[in-house]
Amino acid sequence: MNSYPVTRVGKSKLADIDFDNLAFGKTFSDHMFTADYVDGKWTDMQIVPVADLSIHPGNCTLHYGQSIFEGMKAFKNKNGVPVLFRPEMNARRLNTSADRMCMPALPEDIFLGGLQQLVDLEKEWIPTKEGSSLYLRPFMFGTDEYIGVHSSSTYKFIILALPVGAYYSRPVSLKVEDTYVRAAPGGVGEAKTAGNYAASLYPAMLAKKAGYDNVMWMDGKEFKYVQEVGTMNIIFVINDTVITPALNGAILHGITRDSILTYLREEGYKVEERAISIDEIMEADKKGELKEIFGAGTAAVVSNVNKMAYGDQIIELDPDNYTVSPKIKSYLSGIKSGEIEDTRGWIVPVRSSVLA
Repeated sequence: MNSYPVTRVGKSKLADIDFDNLAFGKTFSDHMFTADYVDGKWTDMQIVPVADLSIHPGNCTLHYGQSIFEGMKAFKNKNGVPVLFRPEMNARRLNTSADRMCMPALPEDIFLGGLQQLVDLEKEWIPTKEGSSLYLRPFMFGTDEYIGVHSSSTYKFIILALPVGAYYSRPVSLKVEDTYVRAAPGGVGEAKTAGNYAASLYPAMLAKKAGYDNVMWMDGKEFKYVQEVGTMNIIFVINDTVITPALNGAILHGITRDSILTYLREEGYKVEERAISIDEIMEADKKGELKEIFGAGTAAVVSNVNKMAYGDQIIELDPDNYTVSPKIKSYLSGIKSGEIEDTRGWIVPVRSSVLA
């Protein structure tokens, strides 16, 4: 991998950070990786101090939303070595999103090389408290200055690094959404694009006003089949079977989701990826067959659900009785820390190559 030019910050903010009290998404490290797409090619790859961007008011992304992003994390293993979790999956998913949003692909070597070099430079920003990590936000947006509905010809790619605590520090409650739609097959639901999240804000606000942490999205045609939660994929345990909605073009291809399903299958669990209706879930709860509900995502990791409301029907579960989700969480934590052997090549050590 290439090493890119580095411009170091004059004075680091590191000494001012309270690593025991990190709010998710509000603290940024000193540096960021940037690259520009001009004249049909990616150029000017570099690491620079985090600073404001200068954007023309006619910037196309501000008007037409050509913006995609990824979410990933860096950790320190038991030997203090920074590691990444399946970063090549994020590189590929970014390009899948780019293709759907009519944006140029970013070569994987630029994505992975810039990521490695940035994390190595910012390794002292990786918190070591349990549940904490260095959250990484790669994103790309159009930079043309025009008012008109067509794709941009120029783009900027940036990777930010943020030390964070746990996204959810307790079990979460969900409200099944039966009015608003997140995505439908043929739309942009499986792209990690900014507009998906903008559209989710109002229903999420209504759910919080009703006393719930987040929204359980349903299919956009019948409001019958479960899709995902606003911040994560969703998984159910009914009797001895682990069930999650099948990827159908309206559901994000979660990397944590894929990792969990792979692990469970290799451990001998019965795993099903299929359409699952809200009626099936409610009926399973009535029969005492619904054992667990939990979410899976980069930010959320493995987050237990203790309450789910569908109209006037309410499911209440005790995560203290869960057995599947704690096993998954323990395994993922163990391979990231190096306490458990990584037999799949999921853990990628960060090379030390930052230029002085």
